[in-house]
Amino acid sequence: MPGYLFVLTYYAGKRLIALTLRFIKGGALVTEPLLIQGGMGVAVSNWRLARAVSAEGHLGVVSGTMLDNVFVRRLQDGDLSGDIRRALAAFPDRLMAERIYHRYHIPGGKQREAPYKSIPMHTARLTRDAQELLILANFVEVFLAKEGHNGLVGINFLEKIQLPTLPSLYGAMLARVDYVLMGAGIPKQIPEILDALSIRQSVSMKLHVEQFPGGDAREAVTRFDPAEFPDLGAGRLNRPKFVAVVSSNTLAEMLAKRSKVDGFVVENHTAGGHNAPPRGGIKLDDRGEPVYTARDSVDLGKMRSLGLPFWLAGSYGNDGKLKEALEEGAVGIQVGTPFAFCEESGFSDELKKEVLTRAINGDLSVSTDVLASSSNYPFKIASIPGTLSEDEVYESRERVCDLGYLRTLFFKEDGTIGYRCPGEPVDNYLRKGGRLEDTECRKCLCNGLMAAVDYPQVPKNGEVEKPLVTAGQSVNNIIRFLPPGKNSYSARDVVKLLVGALREPHYVF
Repeated sequence: MPGYLFVLTYYAGKRLIALTLRFIKGGALVTEPLLIQGGMGVAVSNWRLARAVSAEGHLGVVSGTMLDNVFVRRLQDGDLSGDIRRALAAFPDRLMAERIYHRYHIPGGKQREAPYKSIPMHTARLTRDAQELLILANFVEVFLAKEGHNGLVGINFLEKIQLPTLPSLYGAMLARVDYVLMGAGIPKQIPEILDALSIRQSVSMKLHVEQFPGGDAREAVTRFDPAEFPDLGAGRLNRPKFVAVVSSNTLAEMLAKRSKVDGFVVENHTAGGHNAPPRGGIKLDDRGEPVYTARDSVDLGKMRSLGLPFWLAGSYGNDGKLKEALEEGAVGIQVGTPFAFCEESGFSDELKKEVLTRAINGDLSVSTDVLASSSNYPFKIASIPGTLSEDEVYESRERVCDLGYLRTLFFKEDGTIGYRCPGEPVDNYLRKGGRLEDTECRKCLCNGLMAAVDYPQVPKNGEVEKPLVTAGQSVNNIIRFLPPGKNSYSARDVVKLLVGALREPHYVF
């Protein structure tokens, strides 16, 4: 049975000295982060937020979701701070960096009413250009997050979004990412992929593809070969630790047996973003939200028996939850929502101000929508006027699918792979063999989440894409992080309040 040693947290003057947690396994003493900042997409967990958390001695995490599109939109906004340009100077292939920079960069930034230049949607066989962009975008985000401190940095991906994963991992590893976290599926393929990429071997990943009704079962894979990019260097890369985000001990047990997972984030259904569906099927309450029962609770005794470190998540940014997690045998907690609305996060300033004002007034509500996401996972949506949370705003939006990250892959009759999204124009979806009922109440998460971080597309009809905001159920509690007399708070304020309460030594064996 592993042991856990929690070492004293203390203050020197007004500065919080980072506390450490040691995980004892097989006689070895391994330091694990006490606090993980959630990897919230799209670009909510940006490099500025991750860097701020890492500098405080905890695990800052960037979101890898849609990062290539985020990257090119930042370039089209002018890279006015010069941060991207500075990161590109450290990229091993200067010619690739310069080529992509000049392809998308607009000096001074584009006009607000002008559309962003699009990049092609991903396919199972990524083009050379698509791979280069993914490598570069992930390198830049991790490089900037790691700049100026010696702390740990992680990157978070969704298992559901498979097509960009392989080159994205490689780009992050080139920037020496320390942790890879992944949920929204069963990421059992990732540990071996990380092993292979660390020695620059070719990798492949089996794709989730819907079978043609009545047809023979088929398999499809996507591939990536570092040898095709010799100018990115040679030699061994740091193999980051892999942490799977799970909602059941059954899944954790399977991953522990079948893959080289290094730990788990155990996330319950109160967390923001995508949630796991209730075990035993979805039943709705009188508000139209899924009903979770005791069957959906994780057996922490079984988690402890796995002998691997785990963190608890889902409303763990509240008072006393860190101490509670440690007493349950966790090595720490993952916290998302409090960081999502701090000064360094990627949400637009306008949305952060609106959320904080509503939280202060106690009238901010969050619902779990079982239909909004094309992933078929329940999704948390904050009710904010003028966003896609309002039915009239959603209904007035012209259906378009121009980013395509949540598309489903399916086999056509001829054996080739097709791509469809229930959020795309209905006629297009039906032409591809989709069902009409699957299109009802689907929201375009890709464009809505991109607009929420202030990179809204301007479609041909001139109507700027409206934002969509996700948050955990305890979002109203973010007001406790506001310093006296202030109307905003920093990532350091969150760390200080969550960790500073543990001023006494705490030991668990």
